[in-house]
Amino acid sequence: MLSELSIRNFAIIESLDIEFERGLTVLTGETGAGKSIIIDAVQLLAGGRGSQQFIRHGAERAEIEGLFYVDVTNEALLAELAANDIPVGEDRMLIIRRTLSRKGKTTCRVNGKLTTIAAVRTIASHLVDIHGQHENQELMNDKHHIHLLDHFAPPTFEEAHRHYTELYEEYVELRKKLRQTVEDEQTIAQHIDLYTFQLNEIDEANLVVGEDGALEKEQQKLQHFHRLFERLTTAYESLNGESKGLDYIGSAMSDLEDAATIDDDMKPISETVSASFYSLQDVIHSLSSTIDDMAFDPMRVEEVESRLALLATLKRKYGQTVEAILTYREEIEEKLDRLLHRDERLAEEQERLAQVEADLAIEANELSLIRQETAKRLEKAVMEQLEQLYMEKATFRVSIETKEPLAFDANGSDDVQFLISTNVGEPLKPLTQIASGGEISRMMLALKTIFSKTQGVTSLIFDEVDTGVSGRVAQAIADKIATIAVHSQVLCISHLPQVAAMADYHYFISKRVEEDRTVTRVRAIEHASRVEELSRMLSGAEITPLSLRAAEELLELAEERKQTFAEEAEQSN
Repeated sequence: MLSELSIRNFAIIESLDIEFERGLTVLTGETGAGKSIIIDAVQLLAGGRGSQQFIRHGAERAEIEGLFYVDVTNEALLAELAANDIPVGEDRMLIIRRTLSRKGKTTCRVNGKLTTIAAVRTIASHLVDIHGQHENQELMNDKHHIHLLDHFAPPTFEEAHRHYTELYEEYVELRKKLRQTVEDEQTIAQHIDLYTFQLNEIDEANLVVGEDGALEKEQQKLQHFHRLFERLTTAYESLNGESKGLDYIGSAMSDLEDAATIDDDMKPISETVSASFYSLQDVIHSLSSTIDDMAFDPMRVEEVESRLALLATLKRKYGQTVEAILTYREEIEEKLDRLLHRDERLAEEQERLAQVEADLAIEANELSLIRQETAKRLEKAVMEQLEQLYMEKATFRVSIETKEPLAFDANGSDDVQFLISTNVGEPLKPLTQIASGGEISRMMLALKTIFSKTQGVTSLIFDEVDTGVSGRVAQAIADKIATIAVHSQVLCISHLPQVAAMADYHYFISKRVEEDRTVTRVRAIEHASRVEELSRMLSGAEITPLSLRAAEELLELAEERKQTFAEEAEQSN
């Protein structure tokens, strides 16, 4: 649910903060006051396309922030948040913030974490659904019809679709391998030559894991051989011999041993010096052996440098480490084997692909059967909604056609399209080809009423979906929006008094000039102000006693109807 919306320097809005509640919130006002700008801001917050033109004149950036409350039962939303490592606390709050800069930079944050626009768009799709009169929304896009139908399907569909998806992923991978196997002969020959050369080059090197580190250490010693020999010899001569380091320490050891026979407190010191004396004897012996074994070998220097140069060349070509080179070798060995035995593998893969395709056809057919049953239920549900919207002569059908020739995609082998005929005797046509604005509004509202219960979206926004209707149809649309608002949060921009009267919360949008700048203002209106606003919407600019009485009556009737809808919803639950 959208709880708060904060807008700064967006279009003609300098600063705006609005709080929203559950139920139906209606925004009304004169044309051009900025009602749709508020919806544009929400759409941008939900991952819509941004533009510098949205930034208010004279400002460096536009900022939009929305506070949502997460429905803990919305598993798809929680999974998406987890996938993007976005935490949600016990308060269930989710804050989405988006900034547009004059320099063209746009940033998105969700609960303070910097997030991509694509991720925000996916997350927001589980939170809010925006529909406007002229937008290419989900319902007006044939490609989305199959997803909407599947949302209406029974629980058995999910399990069937999971089985299909597992097979389909294997099918895609097999087709990919098959394409690689049947590449043109010239390319195959080139790859065979290349992989053979690379394998030979790596094998001839006789690589040993860890040898590069050992060689680098040896190279360090060889490059500084004379300096190392000189330092070790000097250290040895300083310690060993008459009147040298060890000789003096031996004298000190004897004196301290004698002192310890007189004073027991000297024993620890005596023992420490004795231990040092014997340790230094070991050191002198080790130094002597090391010096005796040292011999400068120019040939070994050349061998080490040559080996390191070879390793550097292989690392540059095949991997940053010896381990990476050997891993690459395994990969190309497998590829070479596939190419050399491609005829055998081709036959195996074609056989496996044929088997998977047969199994996939069975699973796709299972999906199709469930969809056909689902389509009947959806058709019935939509027809009931259309009848309530005074389109009782309309006919709605779900067309399910198997792809010809048989082909598979992530959804199976079906092409799904919503068809409608709005007049008796007229043929069924794709939903996307409906011409009348009023018919579009009612058709969209009928489908939204049904799908709002299955899509898991907690906030629905209607931007002037009532355009092109009046009279009893206007009241029917108002009733339908109010019905949706019983179980969802609905934000609606409307010019119809019937819709505005149904509002649980009513905001009036106005604009005025302040200091030679146009600014938009929003204020919540209660009963008296609502009566005046409804009166204006009923009669136009001039408010008359008659229009005021009509507005009061409209509000009274609306309250009665809303009470009825609430009772019906409670009974259905």
